[in-house]
Amino acid sequence: MPKPSDLRLGVTLTSDGADFAVWSHHAGRIELCLFDAEGKKETARHRLVRGRDDIHRVSVQGIAVGQRYGYRASGTYDPDRGLWFDPSKLLVDPYARELDRPFRHDTKLSVFGVDTADLVPKAILTSDPLAKIRNPILPPGGFIYEVAVKPFTILHPDIPETTRGTVAALAHPSVIAHLKKIGVDAIELMPITAWIDERHLPSLKLTNGWGYNPVAFMALDPRLCPGGVRELRETVSALHQAGIGVILDLVFNHTGESDRHGATLSMRGLDNLSYYRHVPGEPGHLVNDTGTGNTVACDAPQVRRLIIDTLRHFVVHAGVDGFRFDLAPVIGRTAGGFEPEGETLKAMLADEALKDRVLIAEPWDIGPGGYQLGNFPAPFLEWNDRARDDIRRYWRGERWTTGALATRLAGSSDIFARHGRQSTRTVNFLAAHDGFTLMDLVSNENKHNQANGEENRDGHNDNFSWNNGIEGETDDPVILENRRRDVEALLSTLFASRGTIMLTMGDEAGRSQRGNNNAYAQDNEITWLDWSTIDKTLVEHTATLAAIRKRFAVFSETGFFAGNGDIEWLAGSGQPMEVGDWDNPDNPVLGMVLASLDRKTGSKIRLAVLFNRGHEQASFALPGWGWKHFPSGDLWNQVLPARSVRFCIEE
Repeated sequence: MPKPSDLRLGVTLTSDGADFAVWSHHAGRIELCLFDAEGKKETARHRLVRGRDDIHRVSVQGIAVGQRYGYRASGTYDPDRGLWFDPSKLLVDPYARELDRPFRHDTKLSVFGVDTADLVPKAILTSDPLAKIRNPILPPGGFIYEVAVKPFTILHPDIPETTRGTVAALAHPSVIAHLKKIGVDAIELMPITAWIDERHLPSLKLTNGWGYNPVAFMALDPRLCPGGVRELRETVSALHQAGIGVILDLVFNHTGESDRHGATLSMRGLDNLSYYRHVPGEPGHLVNDTGTGNTVACDAPQVRRLIIDTLRHFVVHAGVDGFRFDLAPVIGRTAGGFEPEGETLKAMLADEALKDRVLIAEPWDIGPGGYQLGNFPAPFLEWNDRARDDIRRYWRGERWTTGALATRLAGSSDIFARHGRQSTRTVNFLAAHDGFTLMDLVSNENKHNQANGEENRDGHNDNFSWNNGIEGETDDPVILENRRRDVEALLSTLFASRGTIMLTMGDEAGRSQRGNNNAYAQDNEITWLDWSTIDKTLVEHTATLAAIRKRFAVFSETGFFAGNGDIEWLAGSGQPMEVGDWDNPDNPVLGMVLASLDRKTGSKIRLAVLFNRGHEQASFALPGWGWKHFPSGDLWNQVLPARSVRFCIEE
């Protein structure tokens, strides 16, 4: 029988040293390189022995936690055949859990025969204790808050300067107080694993600030999480104590090794043919379903194992509540296309450590059949860009969008009721990291990405945005107030929708990126949240909306409405909407009346949500006489202000 350590990949501590194991089918020889405590001088080299399972292994005595190491792989170098073996390249262990430095782009990383030991981070041998694992914190219909760690915390005046910009900063009492104030159920951290800048950025004097260009899936980036898994585990614990969950945004669809002109850093050098997808019959041609130059072969058994082991690591050793998967169709893609019942997706749902975690798919990529909204297996939640666009189009004033708004408010049954499903799995959002901020959405008709150095060619062109009369920044108080009003209406619409909702950091506070809708390379004041200038009025508005959503149970239910009194759609007259109302292309108003449990009183009530996208106030009657504006308690006066959403409760 094999020892337990023989079944593991990565590094396993033993009583007198450590066992090293790495997978490669095509490598002719793999060597382990050990380095001194500074990661500068190589101190020893050991050849690994290939097993029948293509796992190369070696046991080394006399080493302990803190040891720096890397690999070198020898074999044929012939990129046209998909073979990239170059023993001059130091390679990062795909199972590395901690690195001694960030990745740094250099042209030497792409040149055959040039040694890169001085450039490539060294993996650090760690021993990670188990985290306290609890039930995931994200209730049905919960509120997710998307956070880029550095931009969110780097300018916060209450956080010590030495902690700003790191994962540990998220555990600061001032940050937790803000999250609690606006009613966040779980934060979703944009990538915090080790990444490398795209090769065109150094010449532009720009750096990747988003992290969606990973190299090592398990290793936390030293810039964001210098304390490694311990820092993440302690931050998760602090947030859990405050009742806030933590979801990690992970990238398994591609790596920073890029196209055939990219760097050799890890999986490319270990076995390019096996870890990445290639055009059938053209092993030198990398599939590019991601727009980044390569696509990870997530259906390959060795990659599937790496993905599952990575997810388990973050649950078992950090206690995280769940994961969001970037360009998730890649994870379910095989040579035949996207498969909802694919082996990798099934493995996630079957694993003991993962099967109860929150799983969220970004359900699109640019590959063939890449748009898979509504097709992921339950219980996956899915980012719903149809909700994003339809809500934007409604408030922009586009014609014939009243029905589309109602469908999105009700949970998008046209998408998620397929295959006889009875509940929605939508994640409704108005803006995300990729695109305009919410304030920029109502301040710009066009993108303004000149700072990215690509002559404004990058980023989405179809944003369904508007500028309220002046493009971009202005001091005009009327326009500024109109923009705030529009943001309030958009926020109210989001919080009134059925399903899970997501807000991007700072959108509750009026954050702007100066019209840049692709700010991935702006690790500077363009993306950093300036806490000294946040719009406190918007923050209070968001807090009120979150309180409404938590108080009335209808917003935490995910089943589709049956139409048996659980929901009514009203015209401005207070009468049920008729065909003519739905078909009116310029209908400015819509009423949604919901039957709900009031959690505060324990009684069943009716709650009305009234929308007026028009630029003039409108009359809106409600049936009966007991309606009051909520939360003010004022008797409803049947006047719906321009560009507004109002909540009313029947008493």
